[in-house]
Amino acid sequence: MRRMLAVLALVASTFVVTSPAASAAQCAGVKVVVDFAALGGGVQTGCTTTDPATGLQALTDASFTYSFVPRQPGFVCRINLLPNPCTAPTTSAYWSYWHAAPGGTWTYSTSGAGSYNPAPGTVEGWAFGAGVAPAATP
Repeated sequence: MRRMLAVLALVASTFVVTSPAASAAQCAGVKVVVDFAALGGGVQTGCTTTDPATGLQALTDASFTYSFVPRQPGFVCRINLLPNPCTAPTTSAYWSYWHAAPGGTWTYSTSGAGSYNPAPGTVEGWAFGAGVAPAATP
């Protein structure tokens, strides 16, 4: 019986539950949240291991790919090849860019991702649609 209790205690001690805020705090650089829900996917997250100089660098350092709208450099058209095909942004279909503190609320970016410098420990968000914030809590 003691052996079984010792094994159960060992197994229980290996499971650690963390909150979203705690997991963001564990990110060495910038946490990146990409909401693909409007494109039939879910929410994916990544983390940079360094201090990225721009929001675009944070996106790629967190293992996401992106491409610009043809003939409109600076406007992100695709993230991880979605949507496909790539079309010019409209008021109801574009990648919106957001910032937040871990556990805080999303703030729509007033700067483009190529010129914004995210601070380590913050959260960057992307969501496809009509300018609605990512569905995940930062």
